[in-house]
Amino acid sequence: MAGTLLPPLDFFIVNLAIPSIQDDLGGGDILGQQIVASYAATYAVMLTLGGRLGDLYGRRLVFLVGLVGFALASLLCGSAGEPWLLVVGRILQGLTAALMAPQSLALIRASLDGRDQTIALGFHGATVGLAAVIGQSLGGLLVTADVWGLGWRAIFLINLPVAALALLGSLFLHDPHTRGVEKLDWVGAILLFTGLAGIVIPLLEGQALGWPRWCFVLFVAAVGLLYRFWRYESALGGDRPRGRRVMPLVPPGAVTAPGVRIALAAVALFYSIAAFFLIFSEHEQAVGRTPLQASLDILPLGIGFLIGPLTVPHLMRVMPRRIAALGLCLETIGFLAFAGLVAALDQTPWAAAPLALIGFGQGLALPSLIRITVTHIPRAFAGLASGLVNATLQISAALSVAIVGGVFYAAAGAYGSTHAITAVSILIAVLLFVSSLLSLRAERVPSLETPAKIVGAHDPEGKEGKALSQVRDQ
Repeated sequence: MAGTLLPPLDFFIVNLAIPSIQDDLGGGDILGQQIVASYAATYAVMLTLGGRLGDLYGRRLVFLVGLVGFALASLLCGSAGEPWLLVVGRILQGLTAALMAPQSLALIRASLDGRDQTIALGFHGATVGLAAVIGQSLGGLLVTADVWGLGWRAIFLINLPVAALALLGSLFLHDPHTRGVEKLDWVGAILLFTGLAGIVIPLLEGQALGWPRWCFVLFVAAVGLLYRFWRYESALGGDRPRGRRVMPLVPPGAVTAPGVRIALAAVALFYSIAAFFLIFSEHEQAVGRTPLQASLDILPLGIGFLIGPLTVPHLMRVMPRRIAALGLCLETIGFLAFAGLVAALDQTPWAAAPLALIGFGQGLALPSLIRITVTHIPRAFAGLASGLVNATLQISAALSVAIVGGVFYAAAGAYGSTHAITAVSILIAVLLFVSSLLSLRAERVPSLETPAKIVGAHDPEGKEGKALSQVRDQ
């Protein structure tokens, strides 16, 4: 859970501390953008590779490397005396977080079955919710408290005791992984990294820079690189000569297995809510709410997000399916109610109930969507499944900020903040409802319908493939 908590926490926690960092180190608005974008971009583009490294070299080992590296990178950020050194530290944080985070979900998938896995996924979702709750307020509180005179540096140094406890706990971590003989697909890794970077970096930077021409050049180049990546992976995953030990970074069969693409599309639309946190903050400032009032106004959403995943195991006793769709529909209703209240009353403090409903629905949907996705991919690729889910969430968040956020700013400039947040809330509600329909469709696909040949690529003796076939026959 530490590997689940720290990466999103360090994304949220810096937001309220950026003004203090700029006052201390200088750099202006450009440094603020770099602090956020350098971490988010590196984390997003490295997640799939981080998950695959765990499959190949052992999830516990890769987790430990990521955990120790993340702690050292946090120490570098907390002691940085120059702007460029802080940006380097943030890049290293994103890199090591991408090694650490996928292993948490992969170990849940590889180590647990049935109800135990459902409970663990509930804790996983609740931990993400906890990171969102803490991250929205902890940064500002630490800067204000000025613990031991550290100021903004405390937001990075607080990671050290958490990492120390996680390192101690990892001594008891069980990893059922047996290291295979495959080598990492470095060519595929480079193609995927550069292709995703060409998408994520413009999405993170384009809005603030007014969408310069280089953003669109990178988009076009990224599409070509990702197409080349897919062709290369397909060729590598075909009839491999005997003795070749290079395994595709993303075996095409694992992604094209029935239900996987639909489930990933549902995950992507589910995270269209990512832009709402930024939009909510902007609207609060526009109507004259203070930062403290704004943090209290959004708190019901975080509390709902924390409670929702913990109810999933109990809810599964009465309805083992369609929980993701239920959560997404609750979010849809919550956003429509929120839009109506804001339009009628022009103040968000009255919207605590729909915000709590949105958070609760999100908490129900997140672990359920993850479960639907990862159970369509064989356990041998648990790290890949985790990396794909996390990367989809991060890229979807960047898309949401760019597209949904762009709609908000355009509407706010023309019609005012209240009309803008009302329109955007309705747009998010529509996207979430489509996600609910996709989740229902993905859930109808049996999770053991994954081709045995995909497993056989990682399991030369075919033991896992035979086991899956026997279960299907039964």
